[in-house]
Amino acid sequence: MTELRNVEADLAQFRTRVLVIGLAVAVAFGLIVARLVWLQIVRHDELLAQAESNRTAIIPVVPNRGQIVDREGRVLATNYSAYTLEITPSQVENLSATIEALGQIMDISPRDVRRFRKLTEESHRFDSLPIRTRLSDEEVARFTAQRFRFPGVDVRARLLRQYPQGEVASHVVGYIGRINQREKEQIADWPEEEQANYRGTEYIGKLGTEQQYEQTLHGVTGFERVETSAGGRAVRSLAATPATPGDTVVLSIDLKLQKMVEDLFGERRGALVAIDPRNGEVLAFVSKPTFDPNLFVDGIDVENWKALNESLDKPLLNRALRGTYPPGSTYKPFMALAALETGSRSASTVIQDSGSWMFGNHRFRSHGDGGLGPVDMHRSIVKSSNVYYYSLANEMGVDLMHDFMKPLGFGQITGIDLKGEVRGVLPSQAWKRATYKRPEQQKWYAGETISLGIGQGYNNFTMLQIAHAMSVLANGGIKYRPHLTIATESVVTRQRTPIPKPEGERLGYKPENIAVVLRAMQAVTTEGTSTRVFAGAGYTSGGKTGTAQAVTIGQKDRYDARKLEEHQRDHSLYLAFAPVEAPRVALAVVVENAGFGAAAAAPIARRVFDYLLMDQYPNPQDMAAVQKGQAAAPIGTPLKASEIPWPPESFTP
Repeated sequence: MTELRNVEADLAQFRTRVLVIGLAVAVAFGLIVARLVWLQIVRHDELLAQAESNRTAIIPVVPNRGQIVDREGRVLATNYSAYTLEITPSQVENLSATIEALGQIMDISPRDVRRFRKLTEESHRFDSLPIRTRLSDEEVARFTAQRFRFPGVDVRARLLRQYPQGEVASHVVGYIGRINQREKEQIADWPEEEQANYRGTEYIGKLGTEQQYEQTLHGVTGFERVETSAGGRAVRSLAATPATPGDTVVLSIDLKLQKMVEDLFGERRGALVAIDPRNGEVLAFVSKPTFDPNLFVDGIDVENWKALNESLDKPLLNRALRGTYPPGSTYKPFMALAALETGSRSASTVIQDSGSWMFGNHRFRSHGDGGLGPVDMHRSIVKSSNVYYYSLANEMGVDLMHDFMKPLGFGQITGIDLKGEVRGVLPSQAWKRATYKRPEQQKWYAGETISLGIGQGYNNFTMLQIAHAMSVLANGGIKYRPHLTIATESVVTRQRTPIPKPEGERLGYKPENIAVVLRAMQAVTTEGTSTRVFAGAGYTSGGKTGTAQAVTIGQKDRYDARKLEEHQRDHSLYLAFAPVEAPRVALAVVVENAGFGAAAAAPIARRVFDYLLMDQYPNPQDMAAVQKGQAAAPIGTPLKASEIPWPPESFTP
């Protein structure tokens, strides 16, 4: 009986174990089925994508960068294909030894090494960095045969940026360079779509048009899906979305005119801006000295960067956009218009110019001890009377002058399509209070107003602002925003899309008041300070010479350029428009430390008008004379500008 009970107990225990095990097996199979359902049904699409990504890779296809051309289609920036030798520092154990070994296969100069070292400091260790560009086919073959010796080193086919005109118009065109860490952080803040468009992009516009129209020039990045091996190498292409090349940017400048003006400056420093007053298009935008943007394409080497950055001539400074100068006597026509428009003085009012003007115990000098005698408004501009405008400034006061000059663009951002424009200084009592800290500095003193009337004192403007103001005056008081780009053109469709033109703004000046000023400026070229310069011109023009102090000369001292260092001498300025009947061009030009306006600046303006209105180009003798400040009117027979071939000489990258 006992044995029977034991057998039944064992059977019951066995059945329980079988049930538990069966339940466990059922639960396990249930979990497996649930997992299969989860993986095969619920997460099917996600896991399929992961599996596909393990087998394939998405490679961005960087688009060809768009060209930059002038108004006649002459190329200022383009691309060319070349092989580059590149190193990824993170994949190289001994960088110095690798570079030394590479030098035994091909020519790697110390300059190449220094430039590469500079790139490694500015880039991420995982970036592929060029140490040599423009490899020959022989060099490529030589390296390929020994590639196994150099892990982390490769030869790549690249499209490199090329600036065929070299230094010509470099401040307008700008340059591209490798994207640095700060720019990567900026890109990270862009919308997702724009960030995606820069995947794989290593270069970005750094200055000028390259920077201003970066996204237009960049194009749309394409993508290629490739099958990869276990080692990560591409095996075959599965699908591709082609990249869309960047658009061509068409500038308003005339490249032949631009080069002519840069040549006329020679080795001198300065700036010139020429504008079509009818629409605001910039015809020439010159800053001298210039620089070669090709130096920056591969990463500029230390020696060239030091030479550019530490030069006393500051070739990297865009003087037309960022250089500020006292306008000198070129300010007087605007002061005359201000007098008429505000009712401060009539055109017939006569002021006695005795050669100086007293304010309290301070003597403000003018034209020597003799002076000009009786001077009305017309004669004050033609003969450039300082006394006339000393007294006018005193009568108007600083704030009235400020309020009139501000709409003309003096001391204001013009809005030109280039980054980095500076405001300059158009003084007022409010400006002085905001600029200085100490109460005695913040106070405006009446004596500070006097020199403002002749474009000195706190007045400090860019050549762009002065040319812009001249274009407004020449256009009868209608203001157009100056701009450098007139259209974009699709490389794919060849369709040209004009940039929307800025609308003109009427400043409300009385036509008869403008006529008074423009007639006097015309007389400057026929009986005034620039008569010799415009002798024999086949058109009518108006202008105003200016001489601006670079350093202050004591009232008891006489200016003598021979006793001053070159950089302390007066600046030479000229303001002009032509033709008088229907102005097509207005300009402002400064030649730094070159003295009287009619000696250095006005002759350059004359050649610009000759080019634009008469199709004339200075011959070599005339060009050399202008460069030395030894020519007024053109010397010899001018060349026919339209027959001069372009480019003037071939360019080899």
